[in-house]
Amino acid sequence: MPSPVSADRPAAQPPWRGAVEALITQTRRLKGDVDAVRRDAKNGGPDPEERWQRALYDLALHQLDDLDAHLAQLRDGPAPAEAKPCGAPDGPRPESLLSRVGSAEWNLLTDEASWSGELYQILGLDPAVPALTLDELPALVLEEDRPKLTTMVTDCLVDAKSIDGEFRVVRPDTSVLTVHMMGEPVLGDDGSTASMWAVLRDVSELRLHRSTVSESRDSLRRRRRTERTEHQLAAELQEAVLPPWPGSLRLPHRGRQSLDLAAHYLPAATTALIGGDWYDALELADGTTLLSVGDLTGHGVAAASGMAMVLGAVRGLAMAGTSPGHLLAMLSQLLDATVQPALGSALCCQYSPETRTLVWARAGHPAPLLYRDGTGRALHAPDGALLGSTSGAAYGQAEVTLEPGDLLLLHTDGLLCGRPGTSAVDRLLGLAPRFAEARTAQDAVRTVVEEFGGAERADDACLLVAKVTG
Repeated sequence: MPSPVSADRPAAQPPWRGAVEALITQTRRLKGDVDAVRRDAKNGGPDPEERWQRALYDLALHQLDDLDAHLAQLRDGPAPAEAKPCGAPDGPRPESLLSRVGSAEWNLLTDEASWSGELYQILGLDPAVPALTLDELPALVLEEDRPKLTTMVTDCLVDAKSIDGEFRVVRPDTSVLTVHMMGEPVLGDDGSTASMWAVLRDVSELRLHRSTVSESRDSLRRRRRTERTEHQLAAELQEAVLPPWPGSLRLPHRGRQSLDLAAHYLPAATTALIGGDWYDALELADGTTLLSVGDLTGHGVAAASGMAMVLGAVRGLAMAGTSPGHLLAMLSQLLDATVQPALGSALCCQYSPETRTLVWARAGHPAPLLYRDGTGRALHAPDGALLGSTSGAAYGQAEVTLEPGDLLLLHTDGLLCGRPGTSAVDRLLGLAPRFAEARTAQDAVRTVVEEFGGAERADDACLLVAKVTG
């Protein structure tokens, strides 16, 4: 239908056909670019952020499809109405009609209505039936949205306001769609409203996409809030359990210093990856010293709380006089018997200052590294499966005699994470000349942190250094 003419302004002239064609070309080129980026992105996995990004891509493409279709309509003009046999049922809406725009004009003087063929198709009505008047139009609208339509039409007819709003329509096949209506009054010679014209667009699919984006965004926000809370809780739990060693810690034995100790926790590059790593040193009632490091599988609150439980068990068993091998066996049984079974690795060493002997056992953990006279080596490792991996596991023990000036390095797997195993261990052993110059255990810890504590770390880690002082 031709555009109406308002009494106080002429109708806008149609744009130059070549300019519209150029806009269509640009729109389709942009659609191709967006679709290429969407294909390169991760495709809708379980991660809320991925779903949110995917929904935004889909929404952008849907809007560009709409723009393409509308520009084509502007170039080609409205499609003629296609009559269908009276009484024929409404079939499903073709996908090509989802973004179509229909137009209508209501003459207030003659109470006649004129609809375009697209509007009939959008609303699912028979083009052979006369167009609905403004009084009849609310019959198509969902009951709770009728006051909204009435207000828009009244403001347009009485106060000459433009129409710009949405309402939901019930089609004859009972499907519900959302219609966006834009219109203006057409004034007569006397300045009164003579008619009203409007364009109506089915935006149901667009609103569905926007709803998906909104739900994905809300889900992502909730997840991020949960992650922040869990990270804070895990960090506080870890700080409460791990011994706060800002510098060297000396454990006295009968008035003289036997071991100079220092430890450090190295966080992962991603701060959310707080794991179940621990380090500990404990002087026992018989004068020996227990040194332990370990790591439970997983990250977050579960791993941090599991670490707290395991570390408490290690201390309790050690204070009861349990040897390193038997201690690991009992620890493995504990993990196997918990409500949520977990796996872990651990290293337990018991040092006797009287004889300078170190008795140690391991559960799927890297062996201690011993540095002496400017060289380093890994201690020969006894057998030992991962904690919680098998029932009734037995753990062998090894013994080595240390000398004054020896330096012992214990660490968790995360220290070498992301580096080839042999070369990473060689790098650690290659620090022997620098360790030989270290006056304290803390100096040695600083050396390790300089070499392995970079911002690119893939996992968190703990290290414990013991230097024999006498």
